[in-house]
Amino acid sequence: MPTVDVHTHVYPPSYMSLLRTRTTVPYVRNFPDAPQNARLIILPGEDAPDKPSTARGRPIGPEYFDIKEKLKFMDAHGIEKSVISLANPWLDFLPPDEAGAAACSINDEVDAICGQYPGRLYAFGTLPLSAPAETVVEEVKRLKTLKFMRGIIMGTSGLGKGLDDPALDPIYAALEEQKLLIFLHPHYGLPSDVYGPRAGDYGHVLPLSLGFPLETTIAVTRMLLSGVWERFKELDILIAHSGGTLPFLAGRIESCINHDGHLKKEGRLEKMRNVWDVLKKNIYLDAVIYSEVGLKAAVEASGADRLMFGTDHPFFPPLDEDETEWLSVKTNYAAIKSAFGGDEAAAKAVLGGNAVRILKLD
Repeated sequence: MPTVDVHTHVYPPSYMSLLRTRTTVPYVRNFPDAPQNARLIILPGEDAPDKPSTARGRPIGPEYFDIKEKLKFMDAHGIEKSVISLANPWLDFLPPDEAGAAACSINDEVDAICGQYPGRLYAFGTLPLSAPAETVVEEVKRLKTLKFMRGIIMGTSGLGKGLDDPALDPIYAALEEQKLLIFLHPHYGLPSDVYGPRAGDYGHVLPLSLGFPLETTIAVTRMLLSGVWERFKELDILIAHSGGTLPFLAGRIESCINHDGHLKKEGRLEKMRNVWDVLKKNIYLDAVIYSEVGLKAAVEASGADRLMFGTDHPFFPPLDEDETEWLSVKTNYAAIKSAFGGDEAAAKAVLGGNAVRILKLD
């Protein structure tokens, strides 16, 4: 059974060119004290002049945009197939009249890249979410015709108002109809002031370890509360980072729903899908959690047959230049081995078999 990486990003050349022409977040820039080291600035506030280097974006090298570097990484870590996707912030920042054409162009570019390595690369497409809904729906339908597309990647802001926004319904309907899975990925995290006045002393640790998972959990819970899965019972979502904190908090979310007087008064309790039911029928989780404890929670929440291996490449690279194996990847491999003990078949399914089946990989 091949090892398949379903959570691996690429910034294709045209997207990099777009970011390099910009002067506001998101963009690529060089700081005066490191003129030779370009940094990718994708979060608000990361370009403040007083930010330490560890917190002002990410140093960007060829592994971000050169697909040969992706393949080299795959070979070094025993990965046979990857489902690549554009990384945050996708196309959310584009003016509405430019987003549709940009999405078509980038999706075609990524599909063509996959075509250069048939059997090794597949992709999740990118939607022009700042454009009118009908433009987004057109791209959903067009993506279904592209040979290597297996779904779409989407951030938690949706059209700008979150994933419980009723304006997303025609897009959800199109995705359900075309049987395209949503790969849900965080981007904006939590408001920076929740981390306290010393947050700048800690690099990216607080927003990445806590902000992203909680952002994801909140987004999915809002979908549940607004009845998305009541209206679209076949809508499937692959949630990044093993569902954020959703596997751990699902029971608390369900209990709070069942004890909410407002929801009872509105007649929502009788209609709302059970959290556990949605987790086991509509939600898939990646295995990017870096621990046996977290992975076991994901298994208990959604089932071992709904988990898929990921690396989050090119993020979380080794800090020492002479390291060839990535600690982040080794940690995920070790978590899968430990979580399943001697159940080799279950481990192989998470490493690749589930992805081959769920995403219909050749």
